[in-house]
Amino acid sequence: MAYPGGAPGGYPGGYGGGYPGQQPPGGGYPGQQPGGYPGQHPGSAGGYPGSAPPPGGYPGAPGGYPGSAPPGGPGGYPGGAGYPGGGYPGVSPEIQGWFQAVDVDRSGKISAKELQAALVNGQGKTFSDTACSLMIGMFDKDQSGTIDMMEFQQLYNYINQWLSAFKSYDRDGSGSIDENELTQAFQQMGYRFSPNFVKFVVAKSDPATKSKITVDQFIVICVQVQRFTEAFKGRDQEMKGVITIGYEDFLTISLGSSV
Repeated sequence: MAYPGGAPGGYPGGYGGGYPGQQPPGGGYPGQQPGGYPGQHPGSAGGYPGSAPPPGGYPGAPGGYPGSAPPGGPGGYPGGAGYPGGGYPGVSPEIQGWFQAVDVDRSGKISAKELQAALVNGQGKTFSDTACSLMIGMFDKDQSGTIDMMEFQQLYNYINQWLSAFKSYDRDGSGSIDENELTQAFQQMGYRFSPNFVKFVVAKSDPATKSKITVDQFIVICVQVQRFTEAFKGRDQEMKGVITIGYEDFLTISLGSSV
């Protein structure tokens, strides 16, 4: 089995004979190396959630996410300090405010459904079930299906990084990117996929028009590509870009790397 878009002798775009994304320019991408992708830092201006959205555009609804300002004080959690017990040291009041806004049942935990209700992509629609389940799962250390305040802080920064990456390709602020822009994003990560493979990815993500990728779809695509690459890399001991794989091992990769 060869890597999509592969070239003889290894992975196209690999740095120093390595794998795509191993040493990408600009400091990596979210979840891989500090500094974000493509070099943005969490919480940068225009970030998401919490920061003011760019004029007329996304995160998709006037007032930002999930409102113009995070709630706090009276009407919040018991005690009025943002979270039961008086708050979390090391977690900014802004992030605690957003946690309160998303945690609608006041359980002290956030589920994928609660996250979905709060996140709006550039097309004015909520994030997909797949995207929200994936993001909760990435930070749900005890596998409870929910995340707490500290885990939410990590997710908050993670979303900011991905939005910064997405916005760098969504230059017209439309809330979506096309095949060419997705190709540029892949190349920035160190991947050199064929046009046919990128077309397939777009069509799979956007069955209706087969032409546009929203920010939630972008996150899912990039995380899944990263996961499959790591799984493939672990079996490509000689770093040739080609592996021989058994049926059950193939299923293990597919099921383990998907949401």
